[in-house]
Amino acid sequence: MDLESDASPTRRRGAELEDALLEAAWEELTEKGYNGLTFDAVAERARTSRPVLYRRWPDRASLVLAAIGRHYDNDPVEIPDTGTLRDDLKELIRIASGRRIEMVVMLSAQLSGLFSESGMSLGDLRERLLGGQRTVWSSIILARAQERGEIDLDVVPERVQNLPFDLFRHELLMTHTPVTEEFVSSTVDGIFLPLVDHYMQKASNSKSG
Repeated sequence: MDLESDASPTRRRGAELEDALLEAAWEELTEKGYNGLTFDAVAERARTSRPVLYRRWPDRASLVLAAIGRHYDNDPVEIPDTGTLRDDLKELIRIASGRRIEMVVMLSAQLSGLFSESGMSLGDLRERLLGGQRTVWSSIILARAQERGEIDLDVVPERVQNLPFDLFRHELLMTHTPVTEEFVSSTVDGIFLPLVDHYMQKASNSKSG
């Protein structure tokens, strides 16, 4: 058998075959959870054989992580462009809350087996998905704000830059419900922007002094 094809009548290969395998794995995960997912069931759903799966993913954990990554990449969050950092952040949090809550709840419920088997946490999973990088949408919003002069990314610490998104993810994980308008306002207006102003003013005072 061709290493990049399967035994189905249509002889899928390459990316087409991999997409079918990962879609089948995602469907098995959402229906049965990590503990109920098997290579046999994924292969049957994808209309292929177990060896086709094992050539790409040596174990259940690697297959599930690949399926989660594919689903994450295929469901991008729309990036708002309101003209101000404040409104961009607020709108982004609202949009992301609606788009990501279902995935967060599902993963929290279905991945207990993965976490206990591999020793990973949800934080480790996020790092695996993002490769240690800030999400594309937050990077774009902050870069736009820097171009407008609203923030200096060389002055404001990276931890502060990440704060709205870290608080947002924590809220979803803790409550398993969409964030409230009070959360949006308090995070952006009450925490993030005052910290940005603090570091920007501190840098300005240092230069003038």
